[in-house]
This record gives sequence, structure tokens and C-alpha cells, in this order.
Amino acid sequence: MNDLDPIVLFAVFMEMLGLPLLILLVLGSVVGTLAFFSLLLRERGIVARRMLYSQATGLIGGVLALVLMAKVSSSGFTDAGGPADWLLIAAIFGLGLVGTTIVVYSISGWARALRS
Repeated sequence: MNDLDPIVLFAVFMEMLGLPLLILLVLGSVVGTLAFFSLLLRERGIVARRMLYSQATGLIGGVLALVLMAKVSSSGFTDAGGPADWLLIAAIFGLGLVGTTIVVYSISGWARALRS
């Protein structure tokens, strides 16, 4: 495999996650990111208290991303041998953390904006 083909990546993720979960994750990330940026534009900045709460919740999201990775792959954490494996595990945790932080910040911000 010399080229990084998006169709091949899509096929691999679809095989691992299944189509419904893949669509749910992609839609959740797109909608969450759009909601986050529109909230930033509406509020003209980041609310520190909400961001701190969202980051704390993001730690749980990072752990859940690792659990999802262990469920959908055929290997576990004990199979990680080299530095590339550990970097991939760290990247998955980081993406789960950041994604959860953005989604929780957006949900809590829009919930407060719609209440007032």
C-alpha cells in the first residue's frame, strides 16, 4: 500500500465500526464542530468555566475512545509492542478527549443560550 486512499480508509473504518456507528461518529464530529464554531462566533470567545468543565469531561471521552478501540479491533492494550502502537493509542485518546471536549462545550453553551 503505497498511497493513502480515502476510499480504502473508509472501507477499513466501515468494516471495523459498522456503517451505523461510522455514520454516527462522523455526523457527531461534523455537527459538534460546526456548533462549537458558531457558538464561538455568537459569544465572541471562550467561557473559561465551561471550557474547564468540558475538558474534565473530555478525559472520560478519551477513555471511552480507548474502550471503543479495544472493542472494534482484534487486539488489546497488551498487544502494543512498539512505539508506533503506543503513539496510536495516545492519538486515539487525544482525539477522544478533544472531540468530547468540543461536543460537551457546544451542548452546554447552546443549552444555556437557548434557556435565556
